[in-house]
Amino acid sequence: MPDFPNDRLSAQFAFLNEADRLKSILRATTLCDGSRRENSGEHSWHLALYAMVLAEQADPRVNIDRVIRMLLIHDLVEIDVGDVPIHSENGQAYASDATIKAEQAAATRIFGLLPSEQAQQFRALWDEFEAAETFDAVFAKSLDRVQPVMANLQSNGGTWITYNVTADQFESRVGSKIARGAPAVWEWVKDRTAAFFA
Repeated sequence: MPDFPNDRLSAQFAFLNEADRLKSILRATTLCDGSRRENSGEHSWHLALYAMVLAEQADPRVNIDRVIRMLLIHDLVEIDVGDVPIHSENGQAYASDATIKAEQAAATRIFGLLPSEQAQQFRALWDEFEAAETFDAVFAKSLDRVQPVMANLQSNGGTWITYNVTADQFESRVGSKIARGAPAVWEWVKDRTAAFFA
């Protein structure tokens, strides 16, 4: 076993213990059976599984291992900020300056618990996901949009009913993001959601 300095291990475990709090953050989206709201830890795990299963839908330049890493950490900021549903307040809260600033501060605090080089690596990966400009991040974002869609389909509308989501809102806030990173997945989803938004 390599001999790691105690302060390094202390920092790593401080981060891991803090990350456990993600299991207490309830999302608007329910489980597929509609029995309860999912927590953000469950969401992150499920998205990592989505990446593994749907890897063949990604652009060939996508590195699925990096996508999985992104998805495992993408919502850690919700420990401080909470879940901000994409359809809440007609979508205004989701992309507001206040939410973006709060999430940036949360990323600085949470990733800052790690040893410096890990903190920089994790923060860079989170920033990449947020910017959604690389092939990896675009595919990761598409999966982040499609997973709640599956839960809503399975639970007879779920948060689409809660937030009175229109077909135009669904297309602009969700469909365009899925189509950008996983076009065939969007075609499949669009066919199955058409009846709900008719």
